[in-house]
Amino acid sequence: MIGKLLLLLSVSCLLFLPLKNHSTDQDGRIIEATKAGINQFLAAYRSGQNPKPSGNVSVQQQSPANQKEQRMELGNFSISLAVKDIEASKSFYEKFGFKVFMGDAAQKWLIMKNGDHVIGLFQGMFEKNILTFNPGWDSNAQNLPTFTDVRELQRQLMAKGVKLLKEADENSTGPASFMAVDPDGNQILVDQHR
Repeated sequence: MIGKLLLLLSVSCLLFLPLKNHSTDQDGRIIEATKAGINQFLAAYRSGQNPKPSGNVSVQQQSPANQKEQRMELGNFSISLAVKDIEASKSFYEKFGFKVFMGDAAQKWLIMKNGDHVIGLFQGMFEKNILTFNPGWDSNAQNLPTFTDVRELQRQLMAKGVKLLKEADENSTGPASFMAVDPDGNQILVDQHR
């Protein structure tokens, strides 16, 4: 519980603190929070209220041009779970409000949704869970009108020094994928189906 609260505080306190009493580093980022802001956040959190950001908060504001440059259009996001028993996992996630969206339990794979949240259940197909992005798709597996091709995403990431486990063929078009691993060993699959 304390760990969860600390994580919540570390991620959220910058959004809820007044900016008039703060210190910044040379890039203008907040590096010290005010006691009043933390107390305001904790009081709202403890009372069960949804803490509201103060009106004068601006965390790392960027011009719209910079925001566009830095945003990478990855398409739909889901987590692909390596499960031991597809039916037991399906039953478990149904308790969280997920419903089967596509797939075939007899083939040992199901895609489940709860609103825009998507999980894939895969029995015996891979060893570890995988973070999955599908360029060109929305969360309903519908084609987006515009999207960044998987090969372009691959070029952008490689230019930033990301090492890939598997690369998409640069000379191909249409469906393709590449895979990377983050510093903690989590696999990331960028899988374009169109």
